[in-house]
Amino acid sequence: MSKIRSLIDCSHVRVFAHLFCLQLGKLMASFLHYKHIVLQILVLSIACSCLHASEPPLTLDYYKSTCPTVLEIVRKEMECAVLSDPRNAALILRLHFHDCFVQGCDGSVLLEDTITLKGEKKAPENRNALKGFRIIDRIKNRLESECPEKVSCADILTTAARDAVLLVGGPYWDVPLGRKDSKKAGYELVETNLPKANDGLLSIISKFIHQGLSVTDMVALSGSHTIGMARCVNFRERIYGDFTATSGMNPVSQSYLNSLKSVCSADSKSNQNESALDHVTPNLFDNSYYHILLRGEGLINSDQELYSSVLAVQTKKLVEKYAVNAIAFFEQFSKSMVKLGNITNPETYVNGEVRKNCRFVNT
Repeated sequence: MSKIRSLIDCSHVRVFAHLFCLQLGKLMASFLHYKHIVLQILVLSIACSCLHASEPPLTLDYYKSTCPTVLEIVRKEMECAVLSDPRNAALILRLHFHDCFVQGCDGSVLLEDTITLKGEKKAPENRNALKGFRIIDRIKNRLESECPEKVSCADILTTAARDAVLLVGGPYWDVPLGRKDSKKAGYELVETNLPKANDGLLSIISKFIHQGLSVTDMVALSGSHTIGMARCVNFRERIYGDFTATSGMNPVSQSYLNSLKSVCSADSKSNQNESALDHVTPNLFDNSYYHILLRGEGLINSDQELYSSVLAVQTKKLVEKYAVNAIAFFEQFSKSMVKLGNITNPETYVNGEVRKNCRFVNT
């Protein structure tokens, strides 16, 4: 009994230590926003080590006995979704990113507003930007029929994101499982944690480091923009700003810029109009995104910053590396996606749950 009690106590100590480190990282990020850049990186690295001090209790065979067909069911539903519209792959991948960057990969992005809960969907950075919820609903319904109350929505989303990438030509990676669903959402954290389309390079780096992700992870994960669409409101500043300065005066780039301006006017009337983040191979997961950055044609500011910023010393080399070596990009992207998926919410291991409906906390 004493050994069991000791294990339980240690488990709680690790959880609370992890929570403390997360809060420490947030405080450091806020404080260092106005301080010297070098000190910022050093102290945020300490916070980063805190994030990794307690590895999440995830395993590859978590559902071996409770729901052995989970991966097959997720894969089949994702095959149907991507076959019906290849853009669905990007929608699920984006959902996963937006989930993990706000209080960890805990399915909180899927929650609807209720009387007692303010979800993340209507936060300014997420409003009109997130889709694909019905795909997750369909997968959850299938799993509830096959294995009632066994598979968390957080695990469904993480696995679906892997399959989404694979189904449009991207790499495969094993997904550790065992996440629990949060009973809370992080509406306020959406604004502070998520990278924005017009963020500068240092801001983007700090937001990734805050999540325990490196600069290499950041450049590789940004390669997910090889699929998906961006709304005019997120690339207007770019195309009416320094696009010509980064892309030069070559006729091909100017023709592309003119086509973007025809979709996205200088006023706010066309805010919701969309254009592909990768206009060369928009529905294929490849390294075309990095070639676009080399030409100075990145659609949103935060993408082109990886190559064109005066501070882009390390990131520029990585962009060049992945542009010439698709295998290196795929390998790093796979590793970085596992790290992203391992950003768990420690609170869920104390009071988390497996939701019956991904949109609502269990009653």
